[in-house]
Amino acid sequence: MKLKLHHVNLSTEKVEEMTEFYRRVLCLDETEEDIPVLEKTKGYSGDVGFVWDGAVQLHLAQKDVLAGFKTGQIVNPLVKGHIAYRTDDLAAFKAHLEAEGIPYSDWENAAVQGWRQIFFYDPDGNIVEVHEVG
Repeated sequence: MKLKLHHVNLSTEKVEEMTEFYRRVLCLDETEEDIPVLEKTKGYSGDVGFVWDGAVQLHLAQKDVLAGFKTGQIVNPLVKGHIAYRTDDLAAFKAHLEAEGIPYSDWENAAVQGWRQIFFYDPDGNIVEVHEVG
């Protein structure tokens, strides 16, 4: 069960402005590599800007305070944003969280086509995503 930093997600009301800011000021590139296909009919229908530094993506997602209610999940990763790691074995990671006593929300593929996602809180209330592709 290997984890690798995949993206940081910032929630915003200004997707286009924020995307342009990060492209212009931090010289990040728009990316078409490994871009998730959003499942806009399953719970999150917002817009997302995608930029990256060549290794790690920055997702600039339209804030949606109701996404948790729409998907029936306790953890809503679209209120404040989150940090995301990719794993090669989500089942093993879920078992690890359960052994550690860490509750999580299993979004399955409610937001992104082909990604199975879980979300949980760190001790300070920051949201962490772990997902597996395929």
